[in-house]
Amino acid sequence: MRELYVYYRVPERDEVAAEAEATQFQSVLRAKTPGLLTRLLRRPVASDGLSTWMEVYAMDAEVEPAGVSTSLQADIEREAALHLTRIEGPRHVEIFVACAS
Repeated sequence: MRELYVYYRVPERDEVAAEAEATQFQSVLRAKTPGLLTRLLRRPVASDGLSTWMEVYAMDAEVEPAGVSTSLQADIEREAALHLTRIEGPRHVEIFVACAS
């Protein structure tokens, strides 16, 4: 199953607003994509005034056994560009597949 892990940096002063944006953004994605599973994480300690955040995307295996498609990945990135304004620097996308369950 193909999963996405997207990480980026957020200024500490913008963490509350960034969390609101990201939570709303992921809510919109889940509403548009039945079976989409999302998580929002951040490192517990900031460095140089920036915290590292990570979005995780997977699909419910009963809905889409192959996981996050390339077209869904493109939709996620398009929506992120529209909704996430508190990011400093680029979003880095990593793709992983399950090797065992």
